Amino acid sequence: MSNAIFTVPKAINEPVKAYAPGTSERDSLIAEYKKMLNQEAIDVPMYINGEKVYTTNKKPMSPPHDHKKVLGHFNYGDASHVEKAIEAAMNAREAWANLPWEQRAAIFLKAADLLAGPFRNKMNASTMLAQSKNVFQAEIDAACELIDFFRFNVQYMTQLYREQPESLPGMWNRLEYRPLEGFVFAVTPFNFTSIAANLCAAPAMMGNVVVWKPAESQMYSAQVIMELFEAAGVPAGVINMVSVDGPTAGDVIFKNKHLAGLHFTGSTGVFRHLWKEIGNNIENYRSYPRIVGETGGKDFIMVHKSANAAEVATAIARGAFEFQGQKCSAASRAYVPSNLWPDVKRILVEQVSSFKMGSPEDTSNFVNAVIDERAFDKIAGYIDYIKTQNDAEIIVGGTYDKSVGYFISPTVVVTTNPKFRTLCEEIFGPVMTIFVYPENEFEATLQLLDGTSEYALTGSIMSNDRYAIQVATKALENAAGNFYINDKPTGAVVGQQPFGGARGSGTNDKAGAAMNLLRWVSARTIKETFVPPTDYKYPFLG
Repeated sequence: MSNAIFTVPKAINEPVKAYAPGTSERDSLIAEYKKMLNQEAIDVPMYINGEKVYTTNKKPMSPPHDHKKVLGHFNYGDASHVEKAIEAAMNAREAWANLPWEQRAAIFLKAADLLAGPFRNKMNASTMLAQSKNVFQAEIDAACELIDFFRFNVQYMTQLYREQPESLPGMWNRLEYRPLEGFVFAVTPFNFTSIAANLCAAPAMMGNVVVWKPAESQMYSAQVIMELFEAAGVPAGVINMVSVDGPTAGDVIFKNKHLAGLHFTGSTGVFRHLWKEIGNNIENYRSYPRIVGETGGKDFIMVHKSANAAEVATAIARGAFEFQGQKCSAASRAYVPSNLWPDVKRILVEQVSSFKMGSPEDTSNFVNAVIDERAFDKIAGYIDYIKTQNDAEIIVGGTYDKSVGYFISPTVVVTTNPKFRTLCEEIFGPVMTIFVYPENEFEATLQLLDGTSEYALTGSIMSNDRYAIQVATKALENAAGNFYINDKPTGAVVGQQPFGGARGSGTNDKAGAAMNLLRWVSARTIKETFVPPTDYKYPFLG
């Protein structure tokens, strides 16, 4: 039995490999990519109670950059599979919740080391193949960020358990953190492999059991995640993966009295719908479900007249177009002062025009394909709309082609209309809209920016004037949950910049921080009195 207070290994951010030409890590990753690309078609199962579940309803998986190539299929389930996953989770709950915390910690520390070593290439390659990320974007997401989630969350868990109330003489006050009374439903997106795994792992680490529904376009790396969990020693039934359509899953999940939490990353519309579903069934649950969500964004770069033009252009180029603008944090609007605009425009057009676009197999490609045909058609629709408007101009990009893959050239739009459609609506693709404002109307433009979008996820201020930085930081305090000074608004690192936003961007429960883990436990206060009184009379009655 445990008879010590344990100190876990100190969490340190996983070093990012460079994958420069001629390096061993590049050669081994590309070799794994080619192996997985050309292997016999795989059949991705669902995972329920530690067992692989196959069905007759199979859906194809293809690389977005080569949609005629079939990598394999994943098995599509129905309501009965969701019910079995809930049953498996609830059957596993008692043993998992009662497992000492250091045993749960050991499992996820092992997962981190497995991913840093033997699983690294496979996780990165699956993300490159099925989500069309280049080697660097796959490395910082599927490897490094996920390793960091595992290691830092173990450290945060330990900190939470150590925090205890004060005790006066004659008594001992204690605080324990119990897993939620039921199961957690994790709904995850395609764009970050690390987010998909963490939305399952964070609640599980705190002793909860999970039913996980990955995005259909992320099923390839989802299988690798389940293989990683199994190799690390996550017991059967603790994390169950189902692939079903949303309404089918929701009809079962949200009517089950044991639903204890929703851990969600995806669109604002879907999150609001799920919240309503929970509200409509609120009287049926054993306890009020915890609702944690990170949703949309219309992330900004605000530029002051004192900024450096080359720094601004580079922040826009990287912030808007890495991973084809499909990051929740991707910059999609910028406000540039008139005095800087000629130089910013020249440098930005030069940089974006130099991007290479194609398959992740060619590591010289900065840009790859958008995730699927539905996304392609939506983004292409925005580009077509822009071309018909008199108050907007495309200065670079504006082309697209889906004959081989879902390729959309990085597109920069300049508008004279501060409420132009692409300044307000989330596009989730490689389209950046710029509004050029009179250089001396900085504070008025801050107010314009703050009122233009319903979202508040990420944003940045570019300035070499410290007074202006302070003015912007205060004026935009509610406009972004992650705020950057003289940087692009992307690239949050676990343990350094906990991630999340408010307003239409979510509940701001900060993945990669102790505050997120607190959402997956229910606290119990225990007071023990050592010598209880034997008479009801207080001194004042004397």
